[in-house]
Amino acid sequence: MADTPITKDQIVNNIIKEFPSTIEVFTRFAIDSCCGGAASIEASASRDGADLDALMAELNKAVSE
Repeated sequence: MADTPITKDQIVNNIIKEFPSTIEVFTRFAIDSCCGGAASIEASASRDGADLDALMAELNKAVSE
């Protein structure tokens, strides 16, 4: 379980490395973690057309389980 929640300014690839359980969430939201993984979660959501609030909720749920 994470001590602090994931925030929208964190980098996608860093989150995946620290919390492998988030890969499924990023995939479900069609976030490009391969070529676009060096961007923040907020920038990635905007770029890939994902709902940022829903994405953040699911990411934080994934790391708290």
